[in-house]
Formats: sequence, structure tokens, C-alpha cells
Amino acid sequence: MTLKYKVNNLCCANCAAKMERSINKLKGVKEANLSFMSMRLTVDAEAGTSEEELDRQIEKIVKKVESKCSLTKI
Repeated sequence: MTLKYKVNNLCCANCAAKMERSINKLKGVKEANLSFMSMRLTVDAEAGTSEEELDRQIEKIVKKVESKCSLTKI
């Protein structure tokens, strides 16, 4: 399963890298790529992973790194 998000209000590439590293550590995530240039996050998740739970965990990581940042699912 592939999840795609638009990242809003991302301030710097360093924050993007921190988010990407943390998201890659989540259970059920095969690979996450966050592009600072395009402001897009793509997450490749294992089959059977709860999409809703993954959404919540990803949003929590994003807010922890950059409180003004938000995600829009695309």
C-alpha cells in the first residue's frame, strides 16, 4: 500500500530529513520518502497495516518536528 501526502508549511530540509528518518522507523513502513523541494511525502507500507493508525502516527511525528506543519492526503 502506498500513501501520499502534501506537506504544508515545512520550513527546512533538515526538518524534512528528521521527519523522514522517524517515519521510516514506524512499524509497518517499508520506506518513506519526503521531498523538501516538492513538499511531498510518499510512504510504502506493508500489506495489512492500518492506514488510519499509520496516518495518526505520521501526523504525530510531523507535528513533533515542526508544530506548524500539516499533511494533506493526496
